[in-house]
Amino acid sequence: MKRITVIAVAVALVFILSGSAFAIGAAQQNTGCGLGHLLFKESGNDSIVIQTFQATTNGTFGNQTFGITTGTSDCQRPKNFVSNERVNEFMVANMDNLARDIAQGRGETLDAFAELMSVPAEKRSEFYAKLQTSFARIYTSHDVQMASVMDNIVTVSK
Repeated sequence: MKRITVIAVAVALVFILSGSAFAIGAAQQNTGCGLGHLLFKESGNDSIVIQTFQATTNGTFGNQTFGITTGTSDCQRPKNFVSNERVNEFMVANMDNLARDIAQGRGETLDAFAELMSVPAEKRSEFYAKLQTSFARIYTSHDVQMASVMDNIVTVSK
């Protein structure tokens, strides 16, 4: 029984060490940024175990999205990031209603959003039409994050 345990541990170590050889320099890419990255970045990012801890910590505390939207925790804001805090707060509170209005090409939530985005009144119908025809590019999945929706809106409305 001891022999089987020793062999199992040796095989596990080989997999961990060989996995870490492929992961050198890729931890930031694999786990991204966030609290997990900050806590374990000095622990040897080239280990699959450390990368697992990084990803688990980020997922458990849900701070990666916060880091991306604020530019903290070694995260970088997306280049299309809307820095108007009122727009971001509005988006968080109204993502579902905004999705419905964008799909319809009109609505109270969409009107308020356009106002916050400083879209001139004479260009709003064009803005609404662009968003409506690009709905699938804006809301890319049912669990899309606010930051992605904002990036997508900025991209399609250019």
